[in-house]
Amino acid sequence: MDDRLLVEAIRAGDPQAPRELISRFQGVVFGLCFRMLGHRHDAEDAAQETFIRALRGILGFDASRPIRPWLLEIAANRCRTALALRARRPPAADPSLAAERADDRAGPRDPDDLAGELELALARLRPEYRAVFALFHEQGLSHEEIAAALGRPVGTIKTWLHRARGEMAASLAARGIHR
Repeated sequence: MDDRLLVEAIRAGDPQAPRELISRFQGVVFGLCFRMLGHRHDAEDAAQETFIRALRGILGFDASRPIRPWLLEIAANRCRTALALRARRPPAADPSLAAERADDRAGPRDPDDLAGELELALARLRPEYRAVFALFHEQGLSHEEIAAALGRPVGTIKTWLHRARGEMAASLAARGIHR
């Protein structure tokens, strides 16, 4: 079932259609939320809120458009809200966050753990850079789709992606990982 038919089925009240929407897009939505928020629990909450808002707003959605960028736009907005709330919270308010932060210390590492090093480098990026990097490289979205999802101009998305790549390369080089 294509996106247009899925939207029509949800609007018509088909009880399986919302399940299909969630099943089809939960991976990409959760992936974006996790990359932006950096914490599994927060990402799960943001992804759940994304689908609730999407299902409530489906009547206003233009079914001629692809649904994935629209869902990712909702998810990015949920994540930005969560990040703003987190920034206003005193650091001591949530000790669990300190335990989940990436370990930046140089030390013994498995020379074959490139994936772990990439995760550390990705975790150090600003949330918007991390989101653009993940949407482009992990989800395969175009610059235009990312711009629509994040509500930013295409030029900004290209700049953020370029900066994300540069910061990751510098971070990996500082940790002794070379191309």
